[in-house]
Amino acid sequence: MILLNSLGGSEFYLNDDLIFKIEALPDTVITLTDGKTVRVKESPEAIIDRIVEYRRKIYLGKPEV
Repeated sequence: MILLNSLGGSEFYLNDDLIFKIEALPDTVITLTDGKTVRVKESPEAIIDRIVEYRRKIYLGKPEV
């Protein structure tokens, strides 16, 4: 799971396996596999970096950099 920030400022964890697509509109919009959307402060690039870090940590046993 990755840590993100809602537009309202609250932090939450998102299961990255549920992400269908990430769009850079005026806000970053994450569409989940069930069709629900989440708007966050992070850029699509930052979200992808967090997903890569998380999966590296889980699958390769590498600590976060």
